[in-house]
Amino acid sequence: MDKEAGCCSTHLIEGDGTFNAEGLDNFIKQVKMAECGLSYAVVAIMGPQSSGKWMLIGEGMSQTTKGIWMARCVGIEPCTIVMDLEGTDGRERGEDDTAFEKQSALFALAVSDIVLINMWCHDIGREQAANKPLLKTVFQVMLRLFSPRKTTLMFVIRDKTRTPLENLEPVLREDIQKIWDSVPKPEHHKQTPLSEFFNVLVVALSSYEEKEEQFKEQVASLRQRFFQSIAPNGLAGDRRGVVPASGFSFSAQQIWEVIKENKDLDLPAHKVMVATVRCEEIANEKYSSFLKNEDWCELEDAVKSHIVPGFGRKLTSMIDASLSSYDEEATYFEDSVRSAKRRQLEEKLIQLVQPTYQLMLEHIQLESLDKFKKALQDALSGGQVFADAASECAGSFMRLFDEQCKDATIKQADWDSDKAKVKFSRDIDSHIAEVQSAKLSELNAQFESKLKEALDGPVGALLEGGGDDTWPAIRKLFHHETKVAVSEFSVALSGFELDAQVNEEMLIKLENFARGIVEGKTKEEAAKALYRMKERFTSLFNHDSDSMPRSLKLLSVLAAIRLDVDADKIGDTLVLALVDKKDTSKSISTQDPLASSTWEEVPATKTLITPVQCKSLWSQFQRDTEYTITQAIASQEANKRNNNWMPPPWAIAALVVLGFNEFMTLLRNPLWLLVIFVGYLLFKALWVQLDIAGEFRNGMLPGILSLSTKVLPTVTNLLRKLAEEGQTPTTTDPRRNPSNQPQALGNYQGVASSTASSNVTMENGTEYTSPARPANGQ
Repeated sequence: MDKEAGCCSTHLIEGDGTFNAEGLDNFIKQVKMAECGLSYAVVAIMGPQSSGKWMLIGEGMSQTTKGIWMARCVGIEPCTIVMDLEGTDGRERGEDDTAFEKQSALFALAVSDIVLINMWCHDIGREQAANKPLLKTVFQVMLRLFSPRKTTLMFVIRDKTRTPLENLEPVLREDIQKIWDSVPKPEHHKQTPLSEFFNVLVVALSSYEEKEEQFKEQVASLRQRFFQSIAPNGLAGDRRGVVPASGFSFSAQQIWEVIKENKDLDLPAHKVMVATVRCEEIANEKYSSFLKNEDWCELEDAVKSHIVPGFGRKLTSMIDASLSSYDEEATYFEDSVRSAKRRQLEEKLIQLVQPTYQLMLEHIQLESLDKFKKALQDALSGGQVFADAASECAGSFMRLFDEQCKDATIKQADWDSDKAKVKFSRDIDSHIAEVQSAKLSELNAQFESKLKEALDGPVGALLEGGGDDTWPAIRKLFHHETKVAVSEFSVALSGFELDAQVNEEMLIKLENFARGIVEGKTKEEAAKALYRMKERFTSLFNHDSDSMPRSLKLLSVLAAIRLDVDADKIGDTLVLALVDKKDTSKSISTQDPLASSTWEEVPATKTLITPVQCKSLWSQFQRDTEYTITQAIASQEANKRNNNWMPPPWAIAALVVLGFNEFMTLLRNPLWLLVIFVGYLLFKALWVQLDIAGEFRNGMLPGILSLSTKVLPTVTNLLRKLAEEGQTPTTTDPRRNPSNQPQALGNYQGVASSTASSNVTMENGTEYTSPARPANGQ
């Protein structure tokens, strides 16, 4: 065990008891002891001063070993560290020798696997032998260890005599047993045998001075026994409570501090303490290394912007590598401590990566939702049924979400992605409901538009007609169009797979919309009832087959909505109250049938014009049309007078009697007949050209003024044509043809209304067209 050859040693404990922690750390780094794990051995050499320990380690003969030195044995595997303890009974230390001797002996027993005790051969069997105080010290300090490690005590007998070792060893063992028995022991160790604490070995070396070559051979043989000393059956094969090499420095320092404070040394507790501190240091180192890991930093940055494929696999591998590195360095420490610190490291790493994992789930959720929206839109644009498209897309993307969450799962973390999955499912359902609502609204609006187009115009036209068959025709139209629309709408809704109740409600809503169109149009026409009555009066001004004025019939049609039933007496009530009131007025006791706010057998919700409002409208209608009727009657009488040119019979008889002579004169002179005929033709032509009857229709004075401006130009024009063309047959004015005159007062225009031509269905089913005419008859 050449100390110099190792080129690596340190003064572990100074002579004053100072522990050289820095020197020990440097020594461990130089010999790479921390990498050894449990594969190392510590050998302590102790014995009386000047007992020749130097010969075992190669030092010179002087009392140079103050405190404890440490060196590595070169060429011995596994790594073997030798501690050279200061010799006992040294003269240099004096009274402090006993205290330091016990402290150094306790330290050696606490940290060493093998203790070499150097002793003289002549001390064996002697009561006052130099080794007895040393053995007492060793045994006494051993008992201070609560649960001491089993140590190999190798007694090296120096300067062996001719007495065989087989004879010396029993005597030595007997001396050792006597010393063990004489040492005071705690109650629980009084019956404990020496073998429980020590493996006792005895070797003998010849005298170095007398047999140097033999001594060197024996030392070399002894050296070989330290190879693989910790292997089974080795010198320290059954050692217990070994501190891993990486924690040796801290452990040795803490043991020496406890010994210096003169406290009992609890090695099991010390072992736990060392494991706790060292495992904590290793865990912190691995955590710091993980934070600086380039792969982790790159992964963390990448997740901030997008989904990272293989996220879970990559992160699991990183955490596994960190934990494996921890296990490798902490594998030899106390199991419970090592496992606890490993769990703490794992938890810290998981807490570190959890925000990144959550961000990854958010990216998965958002990107999957966006892709789902696009896929659903594409499916619907491609003509796929909504329910099928929604179901297929939702199922597909839920599976995709599960796969991506599984890909992001970290093996070491017991994280559940169910919450994210539930949220993603809610987002999908919400979007489906949103799209469904939009599609249903669009579909509903489409069918409502069709119904409005199919009902609004035709219902308005039917209401304007205002006949007996108006409401039956409206009902027929309403039921037909509604039935068709509801049937088509029901087929369209089947693609949404709605709840039966919701489906029924939407169909009913469409029916109500159609009903609302009819009712709305009816209300609109009812609000214009007076205008429609006046328009009807102006355009027709006649009575139907049952002698009911058509304006009153229109009022009856607009008075109530009759989509469901037409069994009411509104028309009869109006005729009785407004047309036949002269007959009813004869009986004073008869109650006014229109003195009410409701119609009999007509719900208030279906009433558009109440009886009282009908009476008021009819009164206003009569007031508004009274002037028109008066003017129309006067105009009709004027037309009759203008169209009747034949004189009365008595005038004709007077002309025959009184004009007989003149008639005879004409017969005698036919030239007068020619003159009269030509004058008649000229007068007839002027009559037609000047439209004399039309000019005087508006009054005498306006007619004279108008004719005075037309006579001269008309006569001049007529004479010019006669001169150029000769005698030309005169044409009659079509307006003078009685067949072109209005057949009833209803054709009279310009007094009460200037309405355009209107088409009205007469009682016989033919359509009558009322031509437009200017108010002045031009």
